[in-house]
Amino acid sequence: MASAQQLKALIKSHIDGDENHFYSVAMQMAAHEARLGHGKLAQELRALIDEAKKNKPSAGSAKKPIPLAKPRGELSSLLNASYPKLRMSDMVLEKGIEERFKKIIKEQRQIAKIRSYGLTPRKKLLLIGPPGTGKTMSASVLAGELGLPLLVVRLEGLITKYMGETAAKLRIVFDAIAESRGVYLFDEFDSIGSHRGQTNEVGEIRRILNSFLQMIEQDDSDSIILAATNHPHILDYALYRRFDDVIEYSLPGKKLIGRILKNRLSAFKISRLPFQKISDEAEGLSHAEISKICDDAIKDAIIYDRDKVTANDLFELVAERKKFLNKQGLNS
Repeated sequence: MASAQQLKALIKSHIDGDENHFYSVAMQMAAHEARLGHGKLAQELRALIDEAKKNKPSAGSAKKPIPLAKPRGELSSLLNASYPKLRMSDMVLEKGIEERFKKIIKEQRQIAKIRSYGLTPRKKLLLIGPPGTGKTMSASVLAGELGLPLLVVRLEGLITKYMGETAAKLRIVFDAIAESRGVYLFDEFDSIGSHRGQTNEVGEIRRILNSFLQMIEQDDSDSIILAATNHPHILDYALYRRFDDVIEYSLPGKKLIGRILKNRLSAFKISRLPFQKISDEAEGLSHAEISKICDDAIKDAIIYDRDKVTANDLFELVAERKKFLNKQGLNS
């Protein structure tokens, strides 16, 4: 028997005119029946889906974005919704991380086919690493590549001081995850995923974490759930088992810095730049800081009517940024 969530998702996708999601949920139901040993029913469901696809071709529908309804009521205080336009080409990552994301995107694009075999594509990802290394941008890229809305969980709306209220709000978020396909990002995840053995914990924190563990384990939606943190050392160990993939980011090395510089400056005319020397000087800075340096160099060239970004522009901005970070005690 199909679950209540699957039935609701099936009806909602039909109302929204989201044909791809409709077929995906239907395939989930067929796979569910197959796992229960109802082979004949599963086969009949798949045959009906195949027949429907033949009779109603939907050319180009795979590229059509999932309709995004603005979160309303209590959900509006829990989620920020947007449609990112970023693509993989906009992002510069270590080769290993880039390949993992490409595989995740490929699996998501063939979600119905994977579900039809009773399998689940990678969809629950834990992103860990220092600030500014690309965790949040990765969420935007996933959403942009898949034509899905990005829904960022608003922690200030989620976490309250009243017993039981945070867990109830978390339930609302997971109901939205089940009903509306999208990329859902829990940023600064350590605020709800901290280790249950921490000395300064309270009973409510344990309850919130236990609720999250139960909900993410029970989730069988087509949504992608991302959790990002700068402090993986304080996460509860049980969390790691609930994610399909743990992706670790780090500060870029010299070669990657060179690639970031070239990628970010490619839209503007530049003089012949000593990228290796600039990369040497910029070592220790994050992806976000290097990107900001490039953007500032381009803006300076524009406002002072210069037609090129020069090496001196970049060297000066790198030095200024490092000086600022040293004053703040943030430079590694």
